[in-house]
Amino acid sequence: MVEISSDVIRGYNDTMILFILMSEPSYGYEISKKIRVLSNDKYIIKETTLYSAFNRMLKNGYVEAYYQSAENGKKRTYYRITELGKSYYKDKCEEWKLTKEVVENFIGGDN
Repeated sequence: MVEISSDVIRGYNDTMILFILMSEPSYGYEISKKIRVLSNDKYIIKETTLYSAFNRMLKNGYVEAYYQSAENGKKRTYYRITELGKSYYKDKCEEWKLTKEVVENFIGGDN
């Protein structure tokens, strides 16, 4: 089975996370599970990759973090998308459409 190269998908980790946060705030483990499910187990985001993305998006103002207690009493860090994050997500979606169009000129089709 062919796996997705981390180099190929690296530029879209933030976009996938923001997509999940568009519907509701969430925390790291839940987001990584959703990425795995939505990709039909074809992409499993590494914990270090996930938290690097959170730190980058916090720094850029795309997400905000807050703490909330779980049922077991442990505090979890939750993330929510900001208006700037929503705008960035839309821009990345447009970039993806263009990227896909260009790459499809070289891959797929009648080759």
